[in-house]
Amino acid sequence: MSRIAKEPVELPKGVEFRQDGNVVTLKGGKGELSVVLNSEVELKQDDNVLSFAPRSGSRFAAAVAGTMRSIIANMAQGVSEGFERKLELVGVGYRAQAQGKKLSLSLGFSHPVEYVVPDAISVETPSQTEIVIRGADKQQVGQVAAEIRRFRPPEPYKGKGVRYAGEHVVLKEAKKK
Repeated sequence: MSRIAKEPVELPKGVEFRQDGNVVTLKGGKGELSVVLNSEVELKQDDNVLSFAPRSGSRFAAAVAGTMRSIIANMAQGVSEGFERKLELVGVGYRAQAQGKKLSLSLGFSHPVEYVVPDAISVETPSQTEIVIRGADKQQVGQVAAEIRRFRPPEPYKGKGVRYAGEHVVLKEAKKK
């Protein structure tokens, strides 16, 4: 069995757990998330503790049990605390401005780039060169951050572009004469 699946998931206070057949729903202060439980995984609830086990002895069942455990643990953290991803804009004239459910980016193109933010995600710009993405769904927060970064990824010679906070960009050496 997967080592990760052996660890039980303890639900934080204020998180409601509901299972209707194969659909697992967690509801908390930051929202409500659902996932379809794989048929190879058995889920047991004891008070606020969820435990996972594979239904068969196959390698696939063991792997999926660990995956489902990680997904539900992330859901529990998301509906109670939420997830956050920070982006930095590096470059002269690179700016970001949040306008409701739109993010306007000036990234050195001849036109500003408009990004429409999904409903479950909130975007803030504490400064013109910082973007903070928040939401309950870890996968969706990471996907939005990746889509924004894709507009202008860091280039290898000067390091200009949109990068994750704390990301280290290895710069190439300039051409020699």
